Amino acid sequence: MVCYQCGVRLSEHDFCTGCGADVALFKKLLSTSNRLYNEGLERAGVRDLAGAVYILKQSLKYNKANIKARNLLGLCYFEMGEAVSALSEWVISKNIRPTKNIADDYISMIQTNQTRLDTINQTIKKYNQALAYCHQDSRDLAIIQLKKVLSYNPKYVRAHQLLALLYIGEEQWSLAKNELLKCNEIDANNTITLRYLKEISRMMMPEDVVKGSHKHKNNDDSIRYQSGNETIIQPAKSRDFKIMSILFNFGIGISIGIAITVSLIMPGRLKQAQSDKANELRIMSEQMDQKTASIAELEQNLKKMSEELNGYQRELDEYRNAPISTEAGDNLLFAAAVLINDSPQGGEDEITPIERIAAYLDVITQDELLEATSAFKALYESIIEVAGKELGDLCYDTGYDFYRNEEFASAIPHLFRAYLYDPENGEALWNLANAYEKNGDIDKAKEAYAQVIENFPNTDKARRSETKLVEINIVGS
Repeated sequence: MVCYQCGVRLSEHDFCTGCGADVALFKKLLSTSNRLYNEGLERAGVRDLAGAVYILKQSLKYNKANIKARNLLGLCYFEMGEAVSALSEWVISKNIRPTKNIADDYISMIQTNQTRLDTINQTIKKYNQALAYCHQDSRDLAIIQLKKVLSYNPKYVRAHQLLALLYIGEEQWSLAKNELLKCNEIDANNTITLRYLKEISRMMMPEDVVKGSHKHKNNDDSIRYQSGNETIIQPAKSRDFKIMSILFNFGIGISIGIAITVSLIMPGRLKQAQSDKANELRIMSEQMDQKTASIAELEQNLKKMSEELNGYQRELDEYRNAPISTEAGDNLLFAAAVLINDSPQGGEDEITPIERIAAYLDVITQDELLEATSAFKALYESIIEVAGKELGDLCYDTGYDFYRNEEFASAIPHLFRAYLYDPENGEALWNLANAYEKNGDIDKAKEAYAQVIENFPNTDKARRSETKLVEINIVGS
């Protein structure tokens, strides 16, 4: 036992001779952990595995680095068929003490044997499948799966207990009792097993014993007489009794003769029939597994198709409820077609594709765009993302020509669309604000100047916009 602070070996004193730390409580914890380990070892020795698991867990609570207790806990788990839990404990033990640890041998024993690993994997899968069948109230399928689990791992206590519980649910008391007795051979003092056995014993008792009443039949036709200190009871109708005895013995003789005959003739046929039934049951089990997997896959596909159908239905409802006119939708589609084909759609006008796109998009109002469906907006934004810069330049050139000719009312819509198509075109927004002001629309001019200041800070346009706002406010006041 070494000090938890400096690592010096501790003496009989309650303090560390190396660093002076108080180790009284530390010693008590280690002592308690070792005492619980010894108790767990005793329980494991008499196959009280459940009790040993509980005690060893308590030991590890006092000292998680108790390697002996942790390795023994893994062995108890492994003996109960809990291979995963056993491996977990041994891996933790190996991480705490990497060298000179018997947990290395335990881990290698499992990991180097591929057949054993496959068996553990199949056991876990089929046990989980049996649990799923139980939740679905498919008891027959669950029983089949559990029998397969126990064929792979006969020591799996939980599988024995679950199978016994299913037999109890089917009122097959003898089969349930056999499974629980197998559990007792593995784990002699398991609380769940004992509780199930108690319930089965109660259900298998005769009815009069269960009710607590013992029936004493008084035969009025019997002859009673005293012979010494003993009372002899003899039936009155002894002749009928003798006849019944003869017939009974004759029947027993016939039955024994038939049993001997059957035992000599039928064993081969019975063995063949049992083999055929076993093969048939195995085939049916595999078919059921395949059908279960197919049903699960079909349910997943059905769920996915239902979700897709709901999505399409929502889109259809959105299209039905959208207030977009047919003309706006056609114009958007024509613009997209021009963008894709990179050529004018219809007519013989000598205009560029970008001019054709602009002509289609210009007739789509902002109100229509705000109330449009998500698909409409997505297509519109895709077109702007690809051709927005060219559309903005085209509209700006047209609007600026009107602006220079002092046709401000005509310049405003072109400059507005120029900034709408290309939000980085600060000149378009600046000239739009000037056009609003010179056209007498002061409120919109203020909004446009404020946008210039917000979207293009620290620029000459922003400073001029600030000056403009001051002048407008002075004139307005």
